[in-house]
Amino acid sequence: MSDEIRRLIEELARDPESRAFLQLGETLRRRGQIELAHRVAMRGLERHPHDADAHDLLARIHVDREALQDALDEWDAVLRLAPEHVGARKGIGYVLFKQGRLPEAERYLSEAATQDAGDASIVTALRMVRRTLAYAQESNGAEGNGDGLAAAQRRVEEEARSLFAAILGDGEQTALLLDGDGLVTAGAYITADGRDVAQEVGASLAGVRDEVDRVVRHLELGKWRALTYETDVARVAMAPVLDDSLVLVAAAPTVPLGLVRRVVEWCGRRASTWLEEVA
Repeated sequence: MSDEIRRLIEELARDPESRAFLQLGETLRRRGQIELAHRVAMRGLERHPHDADAHDLLARIHVDREALQDALDEWDAVLRLAPEHVGARKGIGYVLFKQGRLPEAERYLSEAATQDAGDASIVTALRMVRRTLAYAQESNGAEGNGDGLAAAQRRVEEEARSLFAAILGDGEQTALLLDGDGLVTAGAYITADGRDVAQEVGASLAGVRDEVDRVVRHLELGKWRALTYETDVARVAMAPVLDDSLVLVAAAPTVPLGLVRRVVEWCGRRASTWLEEVA
């Protein structure tokens, strides 16, 4: 247990009415302890049922658990409590996109972008939605055609999933593109047993780029281009992409570290080009 988590637990033990559950839940979520974060959020909501940020936390946890309709319900509650909540509009836009309700998704994301033009993750999500709508128009000339929208969304999802395929080939490597909130924009993270754990990995890496940016600024090292590290089971490299996105490459420990560094550089270039095309 980290010192931060221990401190937050102790604060809640001293004062059960404390809003420290918000930070505790988010910390646990970002560490990949999703079920524990869910319990913390639920207990916090029992004491603070009208707290918009508490509902927002629970909604983001629902996304990590792939309970998208539950997330949508929570973000609806956020907007009833705090009509100007940007995070709720962004979250609703994300869920609506996943549900194939693209014109609605564009409306919510456009509103969020208007409220917070500096949030690059909103811009990235809006680009994805508009790309899908453009594909739908290409195929049938009508945004409102349900079959056309569904086909366009499948096209974009497959395009995103296979974004790095030509770079990775058949090697023991996998790659992800994440936005600033840890949501998977492209790629896949396949484990040795064939499972795609991209969403779990993304949730655990939420905020990592911000932390690296902060450390690099503090040490006055200039802009960072890549970060690599080795574990017992993988060699991992990360690199910043455009405004707030992050590309991650994981390879088997037998893959030379120099190759992993080159692959993350190539994936970063591919991701930048693709995101700019989406614009």
